[in-house]
This record gives sequence, C-alpha cells and structure tokens, in this order.
Amino acid sequence: MTLTGPVALAVLFGAVLHASWNALIKSASDKSLDTALIHSLGLFIALPILAFTGLPAAASWPYLAASVVIHVGYYVALAGAYKHGDLGLAYPVMRGSAPLLVALSSLAVMGERLSVFAWFGVAGICVGVLTLGLSPGHLHTSGHRGKALGFALANACIIALYTVIDGLGVRASGNAAAYVALLFVFDGLPFMLLVLWRRGPQGRRDAIAYMRGRLGVAWLGTAASLASYGIALWAMTRAPVAVVAALRETSVLFAALIGTLWLRERFGLQRALGTAVVVGGVMALRFG
Repeated sequence: MTLTGPVALAVLFGAVLHASWNALIKSASDKSLDTALIHSLGLFIALPILAFTGLPAAASWPYLAASVVIHVGYYVALAGAYKHGDLGLAYPVMRGSAPLLVALSSLAVMGERLSVFAWFGVAGICVGVLTLGLSPGHLHTSGHRGKALGFALANACIIALYTVIDGLGVRASGNAAAYVALLFVFDGLPFMLLVLWRRGPQGRRDAIAYMRGRLGVAWLGTAASLASYGIALWAMTRAPVAVVAALRETSVLFAALIGTLWLRERFGLQRALGTAVVVGGVMALRFG
C-alpha cells in the first residue's frame, strides 16, 4: 500500500472538515452538549447509508464495539480540553501526539513498515503540530493551561487506540462506507446519555432546550464529522494506517487558521514555524 495523490488530496479535504467541526464545538457555550449532539445526530445520516450499503462483514463487529466504547472516553476528554484551553492549544496537542503512537502501534500490531522518508514525515508532523499547540498565549481567559494539556494528552492516547482499532476493523469489513455508517449509528448515543444523566432532571430540561437552538449548526458538524472520519477510514484501506493518521493531522493547520480568523486567537512566530514544519512533514509523507 502506498499514498497516491488522489488519496492524499481526499485525506487533506477530510482534515479541513475535521478542523471545522472541532471549531464549532470550541465556539459553543456548552461544549459537552454540542459534542454529544453533533455525534448523536450521526445516527440519522448513517442509517440511510446502511440501507444502501448493507451491514459490514461480521469479522469487523468486535472492532466496531470496541471503537464505540473508546469513543466515549474520546468525547469526555475532547469536551474537557476545549473547556479549559484554546482551540489553538488543545487541538494541536491532541492531534499532534497521536500519529507517532499510531505509527508505533501499527508496526507492532499490523506489521506495517514505513520508509525512512515516511518516518521523517510522521515525526515532522508531530513536532510541527506540537510547536503550534505549545506556543505562548494559547490559554482561554476562563481556562487552565495545565488541565487543558492533561485532557489533550490523554486524548492523544485515546485517538491512537481507536485509530488502530478502526484501521483493523475497516479492513475486515469489506466495505468502508458500511463500517463508518454502522459506527456512527452507535457512536454518539452513549456519550449523549452520559451527559444527560449527569445533569439531573432540571439540567436535562435545560439541555434539551439548548440543543433545540443548536440543531442547525449541529447538523453541519455532524456531516463534517462523518465525512471526515469516513474519508480517513477509506484511505486506510489504500495506504498505511500510520501515514493516513499523520496526514489527517494537517487539520491542525486549518484549525490554526480558523482559530485566528474566527475565534480571535493569536498567531505568532512559533505558530508560523510549526506550520512550516508540518508542511515539510506532509511533503516527506507524500514522497516517502
């Protein structure tokens, strides 16, 4: 398996979509509810897709079940990171640490060996996105940098875990679209139930009223989330998982741009240097 030009372009487009729905959550007043709503709505998009594709092969179901459980932890850590830190801090740390973990895991679990250039690409993207995320000034006025980093680093491990599991699952599924659709049928519901359960009766009534007002924006986030991950898993059937995972994290570049232009976050010299390193890593991946 190698990373071809069309696959690389598809993954980069998915990276734009991924940064977009993360920015929607960061801009929300209730990040846990927006996270739960965006991913619960995936059920209504995924079911029509399943009606067309049919179920994925039974060999992929254990991976699907494990992924659904792991994604609950992902959403908890995601909401926590955005509660305490800027998009420009939390997003790069979460996404930038994961590719190297994925590369090491896919080598051990899947036997995927990368070329020297590809390893340079993975390392370059990791260094670049961490440089972006750890630059000064990325602290939300009502947040705590240490807590944000803790949630983000924990989520990097979770991201690496579900990436490898879904990489194995989608290859066993026989149909990437069917695998992604079935994943999104169950993906958001456990986290939604957890969020509502923790709020009590009055909190649940307030939550439902809040979500009614956010439906329009949430639908956009749902479509972006499903398409982004669908593209990534499809690409993993055509290129090494570690390469796709690393290339997908170029979404941090788009997150930095969104954070600067939309969320009024600062863009300084260190973020510019980090951007340059990420671009170099992408080039090494593509030509490695």
